[in-house]
Amino acid sequence: MPIKTKRWCVPMEQDDGYRALICRYRPRGLPKAKETWDAWQSNLAPSPELFDAFYGKGRTPITLDAYRDRYLQEMASQQDAITELASRVKRGETVTLLCSKDCILEQVCHRTLLAGLIEAEVARSR
Repeated sequence: MPIKTKRWCVPMEQDDGYRALICRYRPRGLPKAKETWDAWQSNLAPSPELFDAFYGKGRTPITLDAYRDRYLQEMASQQDAITELASRVKRGETVTLLCSKDCILEQVCHRTLLAGLIEAEVARSR
């Protein structure tokens, strides 16, 4: 599959292709020389407000379904970035989406949700 997902700290593999860090915040204490990604696209990460709502900062945490729905709504404004990644996939390039967290629930992990949006864009543009 031309879209892969993994943690940024997992060693790079030869078939990773274009590696995009899609975290809101850059990993702490990591010198630029040790970055493992080609580009940092924080605009493709959940907003700080969505992150806070998911973790219940100051309130009851939102449900997984609400998190998924809100993330997908946020990504509607990022269509240009999604189209650019889909273009890479259409050209046969592998795109690896990186984040700092382990995906415990793949179905609501923003890497997985974003991969689905990219795949849908690839299918739409064929």
